[in-house]
Amino acid sequence: MIEGVKHIVAVASGKGGVGKSTVTVNLALAMAAEGYRVGILDADIHGPSQAQMLGVGEGVRPVAAGENRMHPLEAHGLQAMSMAFMVDTREPMVWRGPMVAGAFQQLLTQTLWDELDFLFIDMPPGTGDIQLTLAQKVPVDGAVIVTTPQDIALLDARKGIEMFRKVKVPVLGVVENMSLHVCSSCGHAEPIFGAGGGERIASEYETRVLGRLPLALSIREQVDGGRPTVVAEPDGEVTATFRDMARQVAEQVAGQEDAGPSISFSD
Repeated sequence: MIEGVKHIVAVASGKGGVGKSTVTVNLALAMAAEGYRVGILDADIHGPSQAQMLGVGEGVRPVAAGENRMHPLEAHGLQAMSMAFMVDTREPMVWRGPMVAGAFQQLLTQTLWDELDFLFIDMPPGTGDIQLTLAQKVPVDGAVIVTTPQDIALLDARKGIEMFRKVKVPVLGVVENMSLHVCSSCGHAEPIFGAGGGERIASEYETRVLGRLPLALSIREQVDGGRPTVVAEPDGEVTATFRDMARQVAEQVAGQEDAGPSISFSD
């Protein structure tokens, strides 16, 4: 177990650009709105985005907590840790795989998490070093897969699901992002990236669609501005969707506890 953390949920995608970080931060905020103590770990070492999404100013650094330990930063009621809190985010992280995996482990284990019910890990896209380190070294309770409905994204989402299956991490469900665009002028709704993709993949892998999110300018503007939708529009439709997803995640994780330990990890 990670000290100070009850449950760990990984949010992953097979490819970049599907809105995984936006989903992660809003899902974490929704879980906090449901009354849980929640943290978020930005595991995307090369391209951390949670600092901006949470409105943490550039140059803000974690406070040391004795030797080799640090306190997470607080933002919108979440405990947060990211590589962006350690380095100048304008400088590229020109690191090889083992260094990246090592940095991820340090962020996870050297952060003094304070009695979290849920820690959400915003994974980098793909199925590489960090994903393997997570699976082998961390007791993950489940994974949420983010995809867009188009075929090429679904192809990569399948790889993500297969990877978690191989390492015995339960897939809690699929989030279909950018599933419908509603014209701000006339109100016409159109599935720009296709329709029904999340459903197909969920039935194929015997998991569920946790929710569908629209392709909306406001969602993008809110995370870019450091006030994600769940904070910016607590009574809005999109927030209601995220809170429903959070409840489903909490229920499934609790259900696993009742069923007894069934997750095994191997090197």
